[in-house]
Amino acid sequence: MPKINFEKLLFHTPRLLWHVLFWVIYISFFAIVYGSFEENYGKFFLIQLTDALVQVPAVYIALYVLMPKYLFKEKFGQFFVYLVLLILLFSMLAWFEYLYIQHPIFWPQDSFQSPLINVGKILKYTTKIYPVVVLAVVAKWFKYWYIEQKRTQQLAEDKLEAELKFLKAQVHPHFLFNTLNNLYALTLKQSKEAPEMVLKLSELLNYMLYECNADKVQLKKELELVQDYIALEKVRYGDRLNVNFNVQGNTASIELSPLLILPFVENAFKHGVSEELDESWVSIELELKEKSLTLKVENSKSNNGNHEDRFAYKQGIGLKNVKRRLELLYPEKHDLNILDSSDSYLVVLKLFF
Repeated sequence: MPKINFEKLLFHTPRLLWHVLFWVIYISFFAIVYGSFEENYGKFFLIQLTDALVQVPAVYIALYVLMPKYLFKEKFGQFFVYLVLLILLFSMLAWFEYLYIQHPIFWPQDSFQSPLINVGKILKYTTKIYPVVVLAVVAKWFKYWYIEQKRTQQLAEDKLEAELKFLKAQVHPHFLFNTLNNLYALTLKQSKEAPEMVLKLSELLNYMLYECNADKVQLKKELELVQDYIALEKVRYGDRLNVNFNVQGNTASIELSPLLILPFVENAFKHGVSEELDESWVSIELELKEKSLTLKVENSKSNNGNHEDRFAYKQGIGLKNVKRRLELLYPEKHDLNILDSSDSYLVVLKLFF
């Protein structure tokens, strides 16, 4: 059985068709209810049609004058007052209609005399006006509320998408700035390893420009990016850098948002592998379970590290960027902790799928 798209049905069906359908159903319903008393459905269908001569203008004044002018602008008190006055006015017209149209046509044999302004009768005839007016107002208010909810949701999604694009765009120049600095240092030393670094940088750029523009990428590709970055850093630091990179679990079927892992690794090298240390180390561990991913990035730090160094480590552009992206992409589905000990920094990130 095909699935019905109620939203499409509601908003893409011509408005005139909905209004015609509403009046047909409303008139037919009460014609059947009242007609059942005398078993004369045709007569009461005609009576309901004449009632509609008063009901229709009352409904559309409420829908297209009072609601836009007062209710949609949250002037609830004024809307209620004018709605009550509208109902009373058209109840009086319904009473006049009964006196001069319905009674002579449908009950000519009954003698009936009444003053033109009969307060009791007018109040009684509110029962012909307020049910249909209230029903129409509630239906339109629901549609208005639904559209406003969808519009608010769309604005929030558009804002989120724009912020994510901005944050993602920041990753590229930030990363390139650090890598080019490394390459510049090697060229100053006229290092023979500079060409290899250019080649690795080319591979990284190819990935960042052409492969990571999707909302999700394979974890395997992200880890290859990390390996290329580590290779670049090894070229820079040489033998005095020890890197341990360990992955546990099957990465083939896992997808995640691009460029989430690299900023933590980059931060470890930028702020943790100090020039002042004779030997530095970085440990990267990734563990995959059925519904979670745990990343641990730990690096050595200089014993001379001061408060400003620690603040820079925790508040760097890349780290602030990825924190915000995690908040937007994995709300309530991630846990990030940064641990500062006497001789190392440890970042532990957990993602829940």
